[in-house]
Amino acid sequence: MKGPSKVLPAIACLTVLAGAIAAANAAPERAGANPLRVGLYPAGDGTVEVVLSNTSARAARVPKWQLPQEILQSNLFSVTRDGKQVAYEGALIKRGLPQAKDFAILRPGQTYRTLVDLAATYDMRARGDYTVSLASPLQYASLSDGRKLQTARGLPMLLKSPSLRLWHDGGVAPYVQKLDVNARGKPCNPRKEECGGGGTGSISFVGCDATQASTATNAVNAARNYSENAKGYLAMGTVGARYSTWFGAYTSQRYATARTHFVDIDAAMDQNAGQIKINCGCNQSYYAYVYPTRPYEIFVCRAFWSAPLTGTDSKAGTLIHEMSHFNVVAGTDDIVYGQSGAKSLASSDPDGALNNADNHEYFAENTPSQN
Repeated sequence: MKGPSKVLPAIACLTVLAGAIAAANAAPERAGANPLRVGLYPAGDGTVEVVLSNTSARAARVPKWQLPQEILQSNLFSVTRDGKQVAYEGALIKRGLPQAKDFAILRPGQTYRTLVDLAATYDMRARGDYTVSLASPLQYASLSDGRKLQTARGLPMLLKSPSLRLWHDGGVAPYVQKLDVNARGKPCNPRKEECGGGGTGSISFVGCDATQASTATNAVNAARNYSENAKGYLAMGTVGARYSTWFGAYTSQRYATARTHFVDIDAAMDQNAGQIKINCGCNQSYYAYVYPTRPYEIFVCRAFWSAPLTGTDSKAGTLIHEMSHFNVVAGTDDIVYGQSGAKSLASSDPDGALNNADNHEYFAENTPSQN
């Protein structure tokens, strides 16, 4: 099992190839084509080598979390074994708008290599023949002339590789990186009033002081109201602007999927015997994150505490977002972030919207209110 010392920083870890291609020799750009090209090569023991090149004559600006790194903090790959998808076991993170420090700058013609330990974050315990491909949505990515890396439909271009087949002997459980989790404040006692749980212990807390636990309890209660309302809307068969804004064009099959998702989200939120665990130890700038195969622990981070209780990107909505990620609930991913991105996804790719956590959050928050 690999320890934290092997984790490489997101983009600083990428090794620049000797003799990087000069901008003047960059490959000609084709209109609508993604200038970022990527290839995968087997490196043994569940690891692949990623070779990433900026073929444009312009610099590319890309959020670091969308680029491969040794231990992933996003679900960037499709990994199948003998034709069946295997589980991603790394973190799924609700992020806000990226700041300047969150971007990597890829110079014109520059090529990078990095090793990605897939067995560290995907369930490759079983021996077998695996097929791997990279498919990372490049939301917020742009070129130095201001052009966004978007498709004609307004969706993020994909940083996409050809498929690679590799054999893995299995047998090692994924090593999941802890994302700067440290206890903060004096932990409260969930069996007492100081945790804000009414003395029932209905919510578990890790590393939370009394104020944090009280705030988180209010957020859970507000999230329960959200999930109940969303479940009720879908149970009535309503197909109004609220549904079409966040989940796109109606089909009976897609509607049934949305309904099932919120039945399961509501059931998970309603658990009241300590199954929901709020971990206050995260000191990252995110809103929150979870590990999808480890229900029902939600790590709340700095942006969570400054968010409003309800409304757009709220504390309650964040909990809906994170609860939808658990594989035993709705098994959603993070394809795009933000209301604008979620609306575009619903309009252009309704199936993608049903797999995107922010679409579920914004449907539940319903701000501004729609029928």
